[in-house]
Amino acid sequence: MNMTNTMNKSIRCLEQGHVTTPSGFTAGGVHTGLRKKKLDFGWLHSDIPAVAAGVYTTNTFQAAPLKVTQEAIEVDQKIQTIVCNSAIANACTGHIGYKNAKIMQEETAEKMNVAAHHVAVYSTGLIGEQLPMDKIKTGIEQMSEQSAYQVDAFEHAILTTDTVTKHAAVQCEIDGKTVTLGGAAKGSGMIEPNMATMLGFVTTDAVIEHEPLLKALRSVTDQTFNMITVDGDSSTNDSVLVLANQRAGNETLTEDHPDYPVFIQALTLLSEKLAQKIAEDGEGATKLIEVNVTNTHSVTAARKIAKSVISSNLVKTAVYGADPNWGRVVCAVGYSNEPVNPDLVDVFLGPVQVVSGGLPLAFDEEKATDYLKNKAIEITVDLHDGDESAKAWGCDLTYQYVTINASYRT
Repeated sequence: MNMTNTMNKSIRCLEQGHVTTPSGFTAGGVHTGLRKKKLDFGWLHSDIPAVAAGVYTTNTFQAAPLKVTQEAIEVDQKIQTIVCNSAIANACTGHIGYKNAKIMQEETAEKMNVAAHHVAVYSTGLIGEQLPMDKIKTGIEQMSEQSAYQVDAFEHAILTTDTVTKHAAVQCEIDGKTVTLGGAAKGSGMIEPNMATMLGFVTTDAVIEHEPLLKALRSVTDQTFNMITVDGDSSTNDSVLVLANQRAGNETLTEDHPDYPVFIQALTLLSEKLAQKIAEDGEGATKLIEVNVTNTHSVTAARKIAKSVISSNLVKTAVYGADPNWGRVVCAVGYSNEPVNPDLVDVFLGPVQVVSGGLPLAFDEEKATDYLKNKAIEITVDLHDGDESAKAWGCDLTYQYVTINASYRT
């Protein structure tokens, strides 16, 4: 499942790229004892303060680290070091949790010899437990060890129930200069975006101001990270943060710059790849599902309908069981709270059309069933009511999802 063919030809994917592919970024990770054996403390560092922009969960119980990070960015819109622990979310922890997040920020700043307000703090994991600060400090103490400076270690250190690391990188041409964007993300459960989706870290060596960077991130998030779901739960800690350290040497990007759309396209491609990796790695998932809603009267409507279908547990279980039960798809379209003319709707399961003009078609059931056994499934809903479209991504719902979440604390 790739971006459309209209993607600017100057934008290319880097198959081996990651969050430290852009110039001037390093990353690392260590084990501190927050988890039994796995890496649990990671950091991402720019050799100079980078212009920063973030989006954050709209969950009312926003975790302490996100508050500290937002306060830091407000000072001068720059971040140089990101520090993140897994296992414990530091959410619903009151004034003690906030104090611990500040300590995490301040001691990282001292260790890395950067300003405290240039440190972003993130945590992910179990809600309601205080951070064991002795272990956090153990991680901070190891941040100067060269042996720990491995991007793979960072990618593993931020994971919770994820089964794989998630990274991507792209390059584009701006002012004749090569601009690189890299990203790392974590997310497997509690994925239902309301601003962001999980923890996502994007780096770039582009020269860009804060406001156009933030505007680009918000726009891109709405069509990528905000268009995935795993289980309908929006976490307390979800965020996406972009750092731009100005190393590429292009003319400063603003909304008036002729190559600003190219940068947005590159950020979109990177974000879409990370978003798809999260959806594909949903807890217990065996299949990636893409819902493509076409020919609607507005982008907003297309997005709401796509999210309605991808969020349906009945659709997700039908895909898991390779059951071409198209009725579940049209049902989800119908309760999306968007105006739809049922007499115009077509539905496709991959190459197999199952509904035409709102009515069932005689279709090859065996062919449709065989298609739904694939690892990547595309469901298309054509509303014949305009020229706007949107895509959403999710995964099937399996027995394993229940098993994982029935014993998450134990």
